[in-house]
Amino acid sequence: MKRPPRSTASPSPEGEQAALGASRREAEATATARTYFAVTVADTGESFRCGEHETLLAGMERLGKCGIPVGCRGGGCGVCKVRIESGAFSARAMSREHVSAEEEGAGIVLACRVKPLSDIRLAVLGQMKKKVCA
Repeated sequence: MKRPPRSTASPSPEGEQAALGASRREAEATATARTYFAVTVADTGESFRCGEHETLLAGMERLGKCGIPVGCRGGGCGVCKVRIESGAFSARAMSREHVSAEEEGAGIVLACRVKPLSDIRLAVLGQMKKKVCA
């Protein structure tokens, strides 16, 4: 069985530019099509928008908001512990040192490991264990 010869010619610069332009437009369309949800911190009544693609903690930080304490951002310190009072979310694995299976079942999670699937109302439970600023 014979295969057709492969072209050894390189693509033209115009073709590469058109392909890059198309990729860029697709990426922009995807970015604008993202869904955002309202996250309300019950303790303060403050709200912020958080995308389905980012954690609750990252959404708060991106907007320069306060409310959820920020620690390691990776689930290792437990500083950002919150209780989800209402709303749906997806959660990544959390350290059992900071959140037990029972707590997680009751909606107690780490904000750095949770992404919203709907509007969220939460109560802050975590706190800094020691002062890091004077």
